[in-house]
Amino acid sequence: MKTTKSLLQTGALTLSLLACSVMAAVSPDEAAKLGTTLTPVGAEMAGNADGSIPAWTGGLPTNAGAVDGAGFLADPFANEQPLFTITAQNMDQYKDKLTPGQQAMFKRYPDSYKIPVYPTHRSATLPDNVLAATKNNAVNTKLVEGGNGLQNFDQANPFPIPKDGLEAIWNHITRYRGGSVRRLVTQATPQANGSYSMVYFQDEFTFRANLTDFEPGKESNVLFYFKQRVTAPSRLAGNVLLVHETLNQVKEPRLAWLYNAGQRRVRRAPQVSYDGPGTAADGLRTSDNFDLYNGSPDRYEWKLNGKKEIYIPYNAYKLDSPKLKYDEVIKAGHINQDLTRYELHRVWHVTGTLKSGERHIYAKRDFYLDEDTWQAAEVDHYDGRGTLWRVAEAHAQYYYDKKVPWYTVETLYDLLSGRYLALGMKNEEKQAYDFTYKAASSDYTPAALRQAGVR
Repeated sequence: MKTTKSLLQTGALTLSLLACSVMAAVSPDEAAKLGTTLTPVGAEMAGNADGSIPAWTGGLPTNAGAVDGAGFLADPFANEQPLFTITAQNMDQYKDKLTPGQQAMFKRYPDSYKIPVYPTHRSATLPDNVLAATKNNAVNTKLVEGGNGLQNFDQANPFPIPKDGLEAIWNHITRYRGGSVRRLVTQATPQANGSYSMVYFQDEFTFRANLTDFEPGKESNVLFYFKQRVTAPSRLAGNVLLVHETLNQVKEPRLAWLYNAGQRRVRRAPQVSYDGPGTAADGLRTSDNFDLYNGSPDRYEWKLNGKKEIYIPYNAYKLDSPKLKYDEVIKAGHINQDLTRYELHRVWHVTGTLKSGERHIYAKRDFYLDEDTWQAAEVDHYDGRGTLWRVAEAHAQYYYDKKVPWYTVETLYDLLSGRYLALGMKNEEKQAYDFTYKAASSDYTPAALRQAGVR
């Protein structure tokens, strides 16, 4: 009995040590690569072999272009022309640098879908304090609760040198999007023939450390606060969603509330998670499709497949122009690809496969994460039969005046129905992103919802 007990204890200790090693932060020697052979967020500093991807040299300066009175940015690459354009007719020449989802879009829309490829610019960086936090995270942050939470996490990128797919996905989930922002954005869900109506949102988004009443050292499981008010059409106007996004959503599930303007009632909203329906999305996206992916990663097994070079939407300043009308952007089948810009970039390829016994409408998801920002650029979604169902493309831009990488437009294409969702457009709105927005914790309480929902 003593021998058996000793063996059991030894085995338990070995498993414990293995678990700790899997979830441990990187060594100081590895972290020293950040800012030398690796960029401060963990991308390869050097360009690729043929020079089609240049070396990272610090990103665009904050004065890279003019900023108009509404906050829209001038395109620093406005004079550039496409190097070439990929179409359904020449797609096979470029298949090794296209995702399965992009190839499927060419087959679904052979006469209209195209990828104009421009020179590559590694335009993004982050504020100095965020880069310092990233290096601190590298040697301190660990996965806890089976990978469903973070320990010793500061802000932005917890794992700039990821060891597995779960760490890479956490980098997307927690990535820097400005400390606090208010934005006016729109969403369209066109029919297959291109007809659509717009939904208008006012979003407010604040990371916990950027609250005006933030208390350093006070323990909290909250990553950020999010409030979204529908301002039009009239049948939806005044409805408000409030989210307290938790770091460990298994230990403490996301806290969400909805204010219904018609009923004038605030209710808890546990359905705002996983594959619950997206707000006013006509069934075309799930809650965790927002921001291409958000929320708890616990329902999937995550595999890091390594890096590859692919053409992804990038530096989408033309698509964000306030001179455009929404009718010029929204077209049948997909957005107007003549307004898009793609560049060759290195991405991390991560696969999420639904765990046995778990439920989600997507049985598998393939992510392609931009190495310079940790933003998801492309995501392919498969149903339970293994059929490629939905293709997400995020048209990213770098808000160089504030050092914030984010999206211009998120698209999610349903290959089966021929419909799609386009979220984040602001071309016709009176203001672009306002990164000077200030909020206190009292602005993100259920009691504040009724006031926010006044029509």
